[in-house]
Amino acid sequence: MRTYTAVVERDPATGLYVGHVPGFPGAHSQGATLDELHANLEEVVAMLVEDGEPSLDAEFIGTQTLRIA
Repeated sequence: MRTYTAVVERDPATGLYVGHVPGFPGAHSQGATLDELHANLEEVVAMLVEDGEPSLDAEFIGTQTLRIA
């Protein structure tokens, strides 16, 4: 079993949650709820890995908070 990290944002225009796996081309989806987004991302990634383990272009490391005066 492989674990992937998704970045999740909310689209202010539609209110939908949008997620993607950094460095994994095609691994993106959206959903009206976080649970729906999670299920959609799992489905997309499962389909993509059917063709073999991807060579990721990037790896998610974390987030940083910036304070600007």
